[in-house]
Amino acid sequence: MPVFDPNILRNIPFFEMFDFDELCTLAEAMDEVTLLAGKRLFAEGDPGGKMFMVESGRIELYVQDKAGDRVILGVVEPGEMFGELSLLDEQPRSASAKALENSKLIGIDRADLQILFTKHPDAALDMMTMLSKRVRESNLLVRERTTRNVNELIEKTESWGERLSDFLTMVAGDIRFVYFSVLWFALWIGGNLLLENGLLPGYTAFDPFPYGLLTMVVSLEAIFLSLFVLISQNRQTAREKVRNDIEYEVNLKAEIEIRELKQQVEDLQEILLEHLAALQAYEAARQTKDTKTNNSGQQSGSK
Repeated sequence: MPVFDPNILRNIPFFEMFDFDELCTLAEAMDEVTLLAGKRLFAEGDPGGKMFMVESGRIELYVQDKAGDRVILGVVEPGEMFGELSLLDEQPRSASAKALENSKLIGIDRADLQILFTKHPDAALDMMTMLSKRVRESNLLVRERTTRNVNELIEKTESWGERLSDFLTMVAGDIRFVYFSVLWFALWIGGNLLLENGLLPGYTAFDPFPYGLLTMVVSLEAIFLSLFVLISQNRQTAREKVRNDIEYEVNLKAEIEIRELKQQVEDLQEILLEHLAALQAYEAARQTKDTKTNNSGQQSGSK
């Protein structure tokens, strides 16, 4: 007879393609793990080779970043599983797991799978199918960032003209453009003065005083630069709006996480109080039993 009800495994998405006989074979080889709230199941870097399914309770998966801060990867609810990759490749654990509340887990190791595959070779293909499905789901999650990049969002909607306006505005705002303009005006005016005064025989001034051509060129330059600056300002306003929206999303996410953390602390406090009350009741019952035993011994001795 199976140790576990095979129908429990049938409700787990990972085993949805297994038939009843395969589930019965697995159920006979599984073992149950009980965790008290706050107890760690395994730490990052521990040896693998076993996966777990949550029968009841909740398990938190987390890692530590380079700054030493804990990053929560997710919470495994009843009916879900974790550690399946470590079961297959026997590599060290890539994350830590801790019980958020009193939990019961079902453990499966490589020996259990070997028994299953020996009796039901088709189960290997079913497991490969489900693993590939979970890998695809993980790839989709990796592609989705928690926080969006403002510059990437803006670049996706930029047209060629908008990029040109940004480039010209950047050039016009550079101090080197001022130096170039001063040099250009000096050469233009100085060259025409030399030609007007006949210092270069055989050549005439192409823009004599009052330099009407230069005035027209500078006016057109000022008009177009003003337009490009206005376009860039409008785009900057749009960029700020996107940035504000993203900051709002980040702040909202942080607020939700703080609320969840507060709830977890309250749940942990409640669980600790329950454990303390249970320990006190156990200690009181033990003392009562010891007292009765001592009284019985004294009465027997007096007789």
